[in-house]
Amino acid sequence: MTQAEPIRILLADDHAILREGLRTIIELEPDMKVVGEAGDGLEAIELYRLTQPDILLLDLYMPQLEGIQVIQRVCGEFPQARILVLTTYGGDEDIFGSLKAGAKGYLLKDTPRRKLLEALRAVQCGERAIPPAVAAKMAERFSNPQLTPRELEVLRCVAKGKSNKEIASQLFVQEGTVKTHVNSLLRKLGASGRTEAVTTGLRRGLVRL
Repeated sequence: MTQAEPIRILLADDHAILREGLRTIIELEPDMKVVGEAGDGLEAIELYRLTQPDILLLDLYMPQLEGIQVIQRVCGEFPQARILVLTTYGGDEDIFGSLKAGAKGYLLKDTPRRKLLEALRAVQCGERAIPPAVAAKMAERFSNPQLTPRELEVLRCVAKGKSNKEIASQLFVQEGTVKTHVNSLLRKLGASGRTEAVTTGLRRGLVRL
């Protein structure tokens, strides 16, 4: 695609060396231009307001404010915003949360340079950039039983190493209620125990350590 004005791109990633690499890749293209770089979520929002880019190329997990929250805030303020996620996290919940919040595409950081540039141009044209592997993860998400909000709370407590008694105290419920939630989330995650449940939760993006 060639246009009179280059695609104006704002980079948001907490790794400076990665931003430098992305800037180099992007600015070798005659139809693209980097208009700013943000190192955390709050800075990404501030720079978005200041630069009004065509596309925000956004990492998912950053200091100050995580990517999904950035997407929600930017899209809430700028409904026509075009946001493309570029991250190392490929869990189905990460993907679902990002697209639900308003992202137009989702790429992993091992995406080849050519595919990244194609995705940027596609998003600029109003298309979605969802590679087959990402789409397959989304399909997996809808085929799995979903945890309730309370079960997610319990899983996150389990991931912190808390006992049922400690979880009950934190959530102001009976210990027996926690045990019921734990048994339910184990079944839904197909896990044989708490360790496997946490491992599965980490892989899917349900919890973070």
